[in-house]
Amino acid sequence: MVEASNNAPAPVAQAAPASQAQHDLRGWTRDLAVALGFALVIIIFLYQPVKVEGTSMAPLLSDQERIFINKFVYHFEPIDRGDVVVFWYPLDRSKSFIKRVIGLPGDTVEIRDGRLYLNGNEMAEPYVPASYLDGASYAARTLSSDEYFVMGDHRDSSNDSRMFGPVERQYIYGKAVFAYWPADHFGSLTSPSTVSAASK
Repeated sequence: MVEASNNAPAPVAQAAPASQAQHDLRGWTRDLAVALGFALVIIIFLYQPVKVEGTSMAPLLSDQERIFINKFVYHFEPIDRGDVVVFWYPLDRSKSFIKRVIGLPGDTVEIRDGRLYLNGNEMAEPYVPASYLDGASYAARTLSSDEYFVMGDHRDSSNDSRMFGPVERQYIYGKAVFAYWPADHFGSLTSPSTVSAASK
Protein backbone atom coordinates (compact mmCIF):
# COMPACT_ATOMS: atom_id res chain seq x y z
CA MET A 1 0.00 0.00 0.00
CA VAL A 2 2.81 2.40 0.78
CA GLU A 3 4.50 1.67 -2.50
CA ALA A 4 1.24 2.23 -4.36
CA SER A 5 0.74 5.47 -2.55
CA ASN A 6 4.21 6.68 -3.44
CA ASN A 7 3.79 5.80 -7.09
CA ALA A 8 0.26 7.18 -7.48
CA PRO A 9 1.21 10.79 -8.31
CA ALA A 10 3.40 9.76 -11.24
CA PRO A 11 0.60 9.27 -13.81
CA VAL A 12 -0.89 12.62 -12.88
CA ALA A 13 2.40 14.40 -13.50
CA GLN A 14 2.75 12.71 -16.90
CA ALA A 15 -0.82 13.55 -17.97
CA ALA A 16 -0.49 17.27 -17.35
CA PRO A 17 1.45 18.10 -20.57
CA ALA A 18 -0.99 16.05 -22.66
CA SER A 19 -3.92 17.84 -21.09
CA GLN A 20 -2.32 21.21 -21.84
CA ALA A 21 -1.67 20.19 -25.46
CA GLN A 22 -5.29 19.14 -25.87
CA HIS A 23 -6.43 22.46 -24.42
CA ASP A 24 -4.17 24.36 -26.82
CA LEU A 25 -5.41 22.28 -29.76
CA ARG A 26 -9.02 23.00 -28.88
CA GLY A 27 -8.21 26.71 -28.69
CA TRP A 28 -6.50 26.73 -32.07
CA THR A 29 -9.35 24.75 -33.62
CA ARG A 30 -11.91 27.16 -32.21
CA ASP A 31 -9.98 30.21 -33.46
CA LEU A 32 -9.60 28.65 -36.91
CA ALA A 33 -13.32 27.86 -37.07
CA VAL A 34 -14.20 31.42 -36.09
CA ALA A 35 -11.81 32.84 -38.70
CA LEU A 36 -13.18 30.57 -41.43
CA GLY A 37 -16.74 31.39 -40.43
CA PHE A 38 -15.99 35.11 -40.54
CA ALA A 39 -14.35 34.74 -43.97
CA LEU A 40 -17.35 32.77 -45.21
CA VAL A 41 -19.75 35.48 -44.04
CA ILE A 42 -17.71 38.13 -45.85
CA ILE A 43 -17.65 36.09 -49.07
CA ILE A 44 -21.36 35.23 -48.94
CA PHE A 45 -22.68 38.68 -48.03
CA LEU A 46 -20.10 41.03 -49.57
CA TYR A 47 -18.60 39.12 -52.48
CA GLN A 48 -20.01 36.79 -55.08
CA PRO A 49 -18.05 34.47 -57.37
CA VAL A 50 -19.11 34.71 -61.01
CA LYS A 51 -18.01 33.14 -64.27
CA VAL A 52 -17.37 35.36 -67.28
CA GLU A 53 -18.98 34.11 -70.48
CA GLY A 54 -17.79 35.49 -73.79
CA THR A 55 -14.94 37.74 -74.89
CA SER A 56 -16.55 41.19 -74.76
CA MET A 57 -14.27 42.30 -71.90
CA ALA A 58 -11.04 40.92 -73.40
CA PRO A 59 -8.19 41.40 -72.84
CA LEU A 60 -8.98 42.26 -69.21
CA LEU A 61 -11.28 39.24 -68.80
CA SER A 62 -11.30 36.05 -70.82
CA ASP A 63 -14.08 33.59 -71.60
CA GLN A 64 -14.82 31.25 -68.63
CA GLU A 65 -12.67 33.32 -66.27
CA ARG A 66 -13.70 33.26 -62.61
CA ILE A 67 -13.89 36.51 -60.67
CA PHE A 68 -15.29 37.97 -57.47
CA ILE A 69 -17.68 40.90 -57.54
CA ASN A 70 -18.36 43.23 -54.62
CA LYS A 71 -22.12 43.43 -54.16
CA PHE A 72 -22.17 46.21 -51.55
CA VAL A 73 -19.49 48.67 -52.64
CA TYR A 74 -21.98 50.96 -54.39
CA HIS A 75 -23.93 51.40 -51.18
CA PHE A 76 -20.93 53.35 -49.87
CA GLU A 77 -19.35 54.95 -52.92
CA PRO A 78 -20.58 56.17 -56.31
CA ILE A 79 -20.17 54.31 -59.56
CA ASP A 80 -17.14 55.76 -61.30
CA ARG A 81 -16.09 56.02 -64.91
CA GLY A 82 -13.91 53.05 -65.78
CA ASP A 83 -15.48 50.68 -63.23
CA VAL A 84 -16.15 47.18 -64.51
CA VAL A 85 -19.68 46.43 -63.35
CA VAL A 86 -22.16 43.55 -63.37
CA PHE A 87 -25.81 44.37 -64.12
CA TRP A 88 -29.08 42.84 -65.17
CA TYR A 89 -29.40 42.85 -68.95
CA PRO A 90 -32.06 45.51 -69.73
CA LEU A 91 -33.75 43.37 -72.41
CA ASP A 92 -33.86 40.17 -70.32
CA ARG A 93 -33.44 40.63 -66.59
CA SER A 94 -32.87 36.94 -66.00
CA LYS A 95 -29.38 37.45 -67.51
CA SER A 96 -26.36 39.33 -66.16
CA PHE A 97 -23.80 41.25 -68.22
CA ILE A 98 -20.36 42.58 -67.33
CA LYS A 99 -19.10 45.78 -68.98
CA ARG A 100 -17.04 48.90 -68.32
CA VAL A 101 -18.74 52.15 -67.30
CA ILE A 102 -18.04 54.78 -69.97
CA GLY A 103 -20.64 57.49 -69.40
CA LEU A 104 -22.01 58.82 -66.10
CA PRO A 105 -25.33 60.59 -65.44
CA GLY A 106 -25.38 63.95 -67.20
CA ASP A 107 -22.67 63.00 -69.73
CA THR A 108 -23.26 63.34 -73.44
CA VAL A 109 -21.89 60.23 -75.11
CA GLU A 110 -21.00 60.05 -78.79
CA ILE A 111 -18.97 57.62 -80.90
CA ARG A 112 -17.48 58.64 -84.23
CA ASP A 113 -15.93 55.89 -86.32
CA GLY A 114 -15.09 53.92 -83.20
CA ARG A 115 -13.68 56.89 -81.25
CA LEU A 116 -15.34 57.82 -77.97
CA TYR A 117 -16.39 61.41 -77.24
CA LEU A 118 -17.70 62.58 -73.87
CA ASN A 119 -19.25 66.02 -73.66
CA GLY A 120 -17.67 66.87 -77.01
CA ASN A 121 -14.14 65.79 -76.09
CA GLU A 122 -12.38 62.74 -77.50
CA MET A 123 -11.45 60.34 -74.68
CA ALA A 124 -8.33 58.21 -74.45
CA GLU A 125 -9.10 54.56 -73.67
CA PRO A 126 -5.83 52.80 -72.82
CA TYR A 127 -7.70 49.61 -71.85
CA VAL A 128 -8.90 49.07 -75.46
CA PRO A 129 -6.20 47.71 -77.79
CA ALA A 130 -6.28 49.28 -81.24
CA SER A 131 -7.03 45.89 -82.80
CA TYR A 132 -10.21 45.64 -80.69
CA LEU A 133 -11.72 48.90 -81.91
CA ASP A 134 -14.44 48.94 -84.53
CA GLY A 135 -15.53 51.67 -86.89
CA ALA A 136 -19.07 52.03 -85.57
CA SER A 137 -20.67 55.36 -84.73
CA TYR A 138 -23.29 56.29 -82.15
CA ALA A 139 -25.30 59.52 -82.24
CA ALA A 140 -24.80 61.91 -79.33
CA ARG A 141 -27.00 61.07 -76.34
CA THR A 142 -27.21 62.81 -72.98
CA LEU A 143 -27.68 60.46 -70.05
CA SER A 144 -30.39 61.09 -67.47
CA SER A 145 -29.79 61.29 -63.72
CA ASP A 146 -29.89 57.51 -63.21
CA GLU A 147 -28.39 56.24 -66.48
CA TYR A 148 -24.95 54.78 -67.20
CA PHE A 149 -23.43 54.08 -70.61
CA VAL A 150 -21.49 50.81 -70.63
CA MET A 151 -19.30 49.13 -73.24
CA GLY A 152 -17.11 46.06 -73.52
CA ASP A 153 -13.39 46.57 -74.04
CA HIS A 154 -13.49 44.26 -77.07
CA ARG A 155 -15.58 46.71 -79.05
CA ASP A 156 -16.13 44.63 -82.16
CA SER A 157 -17.54 41.66 -80.21
CA SER A 158 -19.54 43.41 -77.49
CA ASN A 159 -23.29 43.73 -77.07
CA ASP A 160 -23.51 46.88 -74.97
CA SER A 161 -25.15 50.30 -74.57
CA ARG A 162 -24.57 51.02 -78.24
CA MET A 163 -27.18 48.34 -78.94
CA PHE A 164 -29.51 48.25 -75.92
CA GLY A 165 -29.05 51.78 -74.59
CA PRO A 166 -27.94 53.08 -71.19
CA VAL A 167 -28.35 50.98 -68.04
CA GLU A 168 -30.41 52.34 -65.15
CA ARG A 169 -28.72 52.54 -61.75
CA GLN A 170 -31.14 50.08 -60.15
CA TYR A 171 -29.93 47.26 -62.41
CA ILE A 172 -26.23 47.60 -61.55
CA TYR A 173 -25.59 45.27 -58.63
CA GLY A 174 -21.85 44.66 -58.40
CA LYS A 175 -18.31 45.74 -59.19
CA ALA A 176 -15.68 43.32 -60.51
CA VAL A 177 -12.79 43.41 -58.04
CA PHE A 178 -10.70 40.24 -58.19
CA ALA A 179 -9.87 37.43 -60.62
CA TYR A 180 -8.99 34.05 -59.17
CA TRP A 181 -9.01 31.67 -62.14
CA PRO A 182 -7.13 30.88 -64.33
CA ALA A 183 -4.06 31.21 -62.15
CA ASP A 184 -2.18 33.47 -64.58
CA HIS A 185 -4.98 36.06 -64.25
CA PHE A 186 -4.97 35.93 -60.44
CA GLY A 187 -5.14 39.42 -58.95
CA SER A 188 -7.03 42.66 -58.52
CA LEU A 189 -9.18 44.01 -61.35
CA THR A 190 -9.05 47.55 -60.01
CA SER A 191 -5.29 48.10 -59.77
CA PRO A 192 -3.41 50.40 -62.19
CA SER A 193 -1.17 47.47 -63.22
CA THR A 194 -4.21 45.50 -64.38
CA VAL A 195 -5.45 48.37 -66.55
CA SER A 196 -1.95 48.83 -67.92
CA ALA A 197 -1.68 45.16 -68.81
CA ALA A 198 -5.07 45.27 -70.50
CA SER A 199 -3.91 48.07 -72.78
CA LYS A 200 -1.07 46.04 -74.30
